[in-house]
Amino acid sequence: MNSLAAIFRQNRASLLTLLGLVLLPFIAGMFEGASPAAVWVNAAGTSKFIQGLAIEIFILALYALSFDLIFGITGLLSFGHSMFFSVGAYLTGILLKSFGLNLWQTIGVVFLAAIAQAVLFGIVLPRVKGITFALVTLGMASVFHILVMSRELGDYTGADVGLQGVIVPDFISPANERLRFYFVALAVMVLAYLLYQRFVASPTGRVCVAIRENEGRARMLGYNTFSFKFAALLLSSITAAFAGTLHCLYQPIVSPNTASMGFTVTALLIVLLGGVGTLNGALVGALVYRLLDFGLRRYIGESASFINGAIYVAFVLFIPYGIVGTWMLKSFEIKKGWERLVGMVKK
Repeated sequence: MNSLAAIFRQNRASLLTLLGLVLLPFIAGMFEGASPAAVWVNAAGTSKFIQGLAIEIFILALYALSFDLIFGITGLLSFGHSMFFSVGAYLTGILLKSFGLNLWQTIGVVFLAAIAQAVLFGIVLPRVKGITFALVTLGMASVFHILVMSRELGDYTGADVGLQGVIVPDFISPANERLRFYFVALAVMVLAYLLYQRFVASPTGRVCVAIRENEGRARMLGYNTFSFKFAALLLSSITAAFAGTLHCLYQPIVSPNTASMGFTVTALLIVLLGGVGTLNGALVGALVYRLLDFGLRRYIGESASFINGAIYVAFVLFIPYGIVGTWMLKSFEIKKGWERLVGMVKK
């Protein structure tokens, strides 16, 4: 009993956040007078809209989390990370639409494809590093972007129009079963986050952090740095591919923009907003990024891109460690300040 209480105290904020996310659709429904029963049967309204927005945030968080693992934790700067995501998205749509596979078979093929693309990126790991690795991964992703845009594969990928008309299984259709899709996306994000936390806390994760700090010293201590970097790359690829699968199932169209460098920059921006190498930062950054983009485009329109850019520049200049990173740095000072204030009040 004491151990359960200690676990709750240590993870109180995370557990309360998870509880809030579970109850969010029903709370949103109450504000417009919808009963929990109406929300449960996917009645249209504010709750359904909030669920859709939250699903997009969960998918972005999963994608950013996969980027933070290789960039923030392991120190591998990849400009081709969008390929990991778009392979999952396009492959899911093509297998469901053109080959008639069921969802579970599709997920199995996506899993194998994620391993294959990690191997493809891993081939260059022993030969290049730093900015050279970034440029090589950019080249690989650019080739994939050209392929999905090509007319020769247009019957499968939709070329520059994008992949449309994917038939999503009824039991998880975001149109008719959005609440179920919401909980599935939430569960996948939470499980991925817990897995990443376990990975970073493991001996393998600690070596990845050591590689980020000083790969030469890690190698001098006897570690085969390639195997550890590849382990992080493999986990990142699988996570991003499954984020792409969720994206394809939720969105009515898979845009070729998801395979462009711009979408890799999106992951980088989210991680910078939240805090590089914090894991929590990917989740917080995805929330801030999507809400900023949605709010500005809704109320400002075409000028939103300029204001978004200005906000990102301000974040980099004035909050260089991101929201979570800055909080972690300042939390001790804040705690001491509160203790001093409480002491003054008691006197």
